[in-house]
Amino acid sequence: MPDTIVPVIDISGWNSGEGSERDRIASEFGHACETVGFLQLVGHGLSEAAIAGLYGAADELFALPLDRKLELGPPRPAVNRGYAAKGSESLSYSLGQASPPDLFEAFNVGVDVPGEDDDVFYPDNIWPAELATFRPAVERYLGELAVLTQQIQGIIENALQLPAGFFTTRTDRSVDVFRIIRYQREAGEAPALDNQMRMGAHTDYGIFTILLADQVPGLQIVAPDGAWLDVVPATGAVVINIGDALAIWTNDRWRSTLHRVLPPTSGNDDPALRRSFAFFHDGNVDAVIECLPSCVEPGSQPKYAPVTIREHLLNKILAPRELIASTVTQTASDRLPV
Repeated sequence: MPDTIVPVIDISGWNSGEGSERDRIASEFGHACETVGFLQLVGHGLSEAAIAGLYGAADELFALPLDRKLELGPPRPAVNRGYAAKGSESLSYSLGQASPPDLFEAFNVGVDVPGEDDDVFYPDNIWPAELATFRPAVERYLGELAVLTQQIQGIIENALQLPAGFFTTRTDRSVDVFRIIRYQREAGEAPALDNQMRMGAHTDYGIFTILLADQVPGLQIVAPDGAWLDVVPATGAVVINIGDALAIWTNDRWRSTLHRVLPPTSGNDDPALRRSFAFFHDGNVDAVIECLPSCVEPGSQPKYAPVTIREHLLNKILAPRELIASTVTQTASDRLPV
């Protein structure tokens, strides 16, 4: 299978399999992270009922009147909760690059961490009180994602030959954010501006992302040869991609891959609906991201200076919302599209 293809990996045998089966899964996972930075998982254990409930809840949320959705927005830009209107962000600023506003609307939910009262990284969630099924549907899906997240951490530890539980003390209070995203062209909407995307080119900021999405074209990644590559989710699969934190930990042995979502094709009135659900597993705010000893050659220096999750995330989150160029570590600067 060419390295420019995002592989589909069956992980159903991870929990029940013998050591050889686990090693096979971890080897395939690690190869994808080294070559592409994106992969797809089947056998992930997410139930059809939870997925269907999530889609229904999201459709109800975005059908609310705009003035009501705006009331569900965060109290300030650094708070990663609640509603974000279309055009309120430009993700390319997280790479230090200016571009027109992105053409998506989103709603953010955080995972509750008992005992944390930081009102930036662990704020209270904002729930639409009039939608009785929204919160239960989201929390059911997040509960199933928590199991999958632990599986993926175990696979990563195996693939990198780390001690079992290496990530436990670095993620037991993880800043995990779930972003419900809707791309829909409104009737009579003007064509996209030059260089305007549904979501601008960016890398993800944390450890890894789990993405559930409609089988609708739009998502593109920068392939190893530098060309943009279309990625449409396989039936029943979730898409996984590596974030900046894991790229720094592995000294870029694993790729935090640049990706974007294209605007719909002009010239027709198709609403071009695309729904996606991105779960960002980002790590504890006080965790230090620094090169693993096994990922640097003897006599060489790591590519990146150590940085805390707090410092890295805060700059990356604010840049697209305040339209300022991010100043923290960029892991894709040598892998921009050709």
